[in-house]
Amino acid sequence: MKIRVGVVGPGDSVGHILALSREYSELEMIPYIYKETKETEKIIRVHQAEIDLWFFSGQAPYYYARTKGLIGEENAHYPPLYGSSLLGTLLEAHIREGGFQQASLDTIQESELDTLRNTYFLGEISIHAFSYNEYKPAEEIIRFHKKLYEQGKTEVALTCVQEVHDRLREQGIPCYRVVPSPVAIKLVLRYLRERGQSNWYKRSQIAIMGIEVVHSSSSLEEQYFTYEMKRHELEVKQVMLDYAEKVQGSFVQIGDGLFFIYTTRGEMDIHFQEASMYSLIEEAKIHSKLKVRIGLGYGLTAYDAEQNVRLALQYARDQKASPVISVDENKQIKEHLSDSGEEAISYQQRIWGEEWEERFKDAKISPAIVSKIEYLSRHYQKKIVTAQEVSRWLKNTERNSRRIMAELERLGLAKVTGEEQPGQRGRPRKVYELKL
Repeated sequence: MKIRVGVVGPGDSVGHILALSREYSELEMIPYIYKETKETEKIIRVHQAEIDLWFFSGQAPYYYARTKGLIGEENAHYPPLYGSSLLGTLLEAHIREGGFQQASLDTIQESELDTLRNTYFLGEISIHAFSYNEYKPAEEIIRFHKKLYEQGKTEVALTCVQEVHDRLREQGIPCYRVVPSPVAIKLVLRYLRERGQSNWYKRSQIAIMGIEVVHSSSSLEEQYFTYEMKRHELEVKQVMLDYAEKVQGSFVQIGDGLFFIYTTRGEMDIHFQEASMYSLIEEAKIHSKLKVRIGLGYGLTAYDAEQNVRLALQYARDQKASPVISVDENKQIKEHLSDSGEEAISYQQRIWGEEWEERFKDAKISPAIVSKIEYLSRHYQKKIVTAQEVSRWLKNTERNSRRIMAELERLGLAKVTGEEQPGQRGRPRKVYELKL
């Protein structure tokens, strides 16, 4: 098993990383060299399907890719610049320039500079820092260095960005580049190796997609055992068979209106990205005139995955809409509400401990509902709520949300802090403070 790592950066940095990666036989390092940071976007868009993880040469290309929404923390990394990297560049600049007292520096954080000053004696050298998080355009960094140099406030520029280094040199400004130390690069290589192995392990996990026909009260009473209903279910079955072939899975009919597709997590992740799962619900409805719900279960064994897919379908039954709900091996529940790219709602079934589990036995709400409200409270950054707001969060009736809030109050997880008048008419609404 080889983990394919795309190495993105200027030619010298990429070469340095490749040289240090030779001892990591599990990694297949694929170089992608650019001259300007903005070329990162094209590199990733063209080669994304060929790469498992990304190794960026520095902060600039990494955060540029993040701002474009091309990568996440889980599939990319870069070596941070520590004081030891700066120290080597300072020494080189001092020797080549025959000494200096004023220098400008970009990217590196003030905390790292303070550590450097407290650890090493820098003599009379004064450093004007332009510290920033994430990404800054090269033009902005160049203006910072050039202004200080032209005002006579600095004698030399120290930069962490190749493009800035080359442009300042062209303009006759003495400039030296700070590059990651071998130790920092090797730490990232180890991290990517472990992350890659973990991802491979996860992708090979068993995944079961459960598809359940949603019956209305009329269809249950009048059509459920008719030939017409069986024909509709055959249409659903045809759609599911086509999808099983698409995800390289095994198709099984569990019972009337319930189908399972056995595949791997890796296949499911691909089709989540393509949003094909959401179109599957619509396709089944068009072909069979039946509404379906989808649950996903992941597990280390087929038994665990099956337990989790049944749990996912159970949660899906409580929804008015037709979300895709997944439950992983840690009982983490995710509600994927649409194919619009919105962040999934994620909460856990069991996080409360033994004392709270006992208290929930007599409660009229489940721990999962409370965990979901806790997640949504953090998501919307709201602790003061009304039952009406909670009903919008949970997409249920206001009456049901009033019952939930009353139960939270009884359990000590919410407190009434006042009332608000919804308008000229109507009863005042209780205002609650969540204590989760």
